[in-house]
Amino acid sequence: MNWTLAESNWAQFRGTVKARWLKLDDEQLRAIAGNRAALSSAIQDVYGINRMDAEKEIRAFEERNKSYRPK
Repeated sequence: MNWTLAESNWAQFRGTVKARWLKLDDEQLRAIAGNRAALSSAIQDVYGINRMDAEKEIRAFEERNKSYRPK
């Protein structure tokens, strides 16, 4: 998955992120703004998991969305 593409089309892509991590609220998603490191940090904070587990979840998410292209 191309995070540069996701970041530049964040308004479209954040719905996909929200569907995966339901506990992230709109304010957090606005603050993340497509930044992968910020997403990892938010997942850690909201779900109470460590960095390695958050990264594992993001990698699995990237794999499932590897063909993402903005509309």
